[in-house]
Amino acid sequence: MKVIAGLGNPGSEYENTRHNIGFKAVDALSATYKIPVTKSKFNAVFGKGLINGEDVILVKPLTYMNLSGEAISPFLSFFKVAIDDFLVIYDDLDLPAGKIRVRQKGSAGGHNGIKSTISHLHTQEFKRLRIGIGRPDGMQPVVDYVLQPFSPVDQKAVTEAIELATKACYSWMTMPFDQVMNRFNR
Repeated sequence: MKVIAGLGNPGSEYENTRHNIGFKAVDALSATYKIPVTKSKFNAVFGKGLINGEDVILVKPLTYMNLSGEAISPFLSFFKVAIDDFLVIYDDLDLPAGKIRVRQKGSAGGHNGIKSTISHLHTQEFKRLRIGIGRPDGMQPVVDYVLQPFSPVDQKAVTEAIELATKACYSWMTMPFDQVMNRFNR
C-alpha cells in the first residue's frame, strides 16, 4: 500500500491559492482514478482505492500547512505504511510555475509543511513531488504571494503540471522511483 499526501490549507478562502497546489494534485488523482477523498481520520480527509492495481491512500491534511506532519504521521502508523511507500506533493517557490520536480529525499528547503512532516516522521527520507509556483515579483512578501490565486497565464501552466504530476504518481506504481525521477525531471 502507498500513501500520497497533498499539502494545503482547508477552507474555501484558500481553495484556489498557490499554497494549495498539493490539494489540487490529490483532487486530480481522485478524479482520474475514481478514488473519493471523503473519509475523515487523524485530522485529514482521505480515500482508499487502486491505481494500476496498487492499493493507494490519498490524503489531504486539514491541520493547515504548517502542521501537516500532525496528520500525516498517524496515517502511516495506522495503516502500517513504510516510509518508502509515502509520497508528498507540495508547492515550490524555487521552481517556475508549472514545472515539477520529483525527489527521493531532502531537506525542507524552507517549506513549513515539509518541516512539520520531517519533524513528525523523524526523517527526511521520504519521496516528494514539488510543483512550481514561482516567486513573487518585487517586494511582495512570500506569505501574501502563496495565499493568492495564480495569474491566468500561470494557471494554464499549473493545470498542465498537475496533469504531469498525476502521470508521475501513476508511474510510481509501475516502476522504481529513480526511473520516475529520470522520466519526469527533464
